[in-house]
Amino acid sequence: MAHGSKLKKKQQIMKTTVQLIAAIGLCFFGLALMIVSFIIPPTGVIDSSVLVATGEVFTFSGALMGIDYKYRR
Repeated sequence: MAHGSKLKKKQQIMKTTVQLIAAIGLCFFGLALMIVSFIIPPTGVIDSSVLVATGEVFTFSGALMGIDYKYRR
């Protein structure tokens, strides 16, 4: 019985780790979108599509990090 619970705990830790890595990656992707929007013409203007995409990426990564932790602990 103890072996099964250890395996389940390792799987849970692995799943949480993958979620956190995905959330952090998505945050960096969203920030990269905003930075690239400053570089490509027209310089210094963030298009509304970039803002929408960045907001969706941040919302999804927040959902991966925040909601899952809040309801599990």
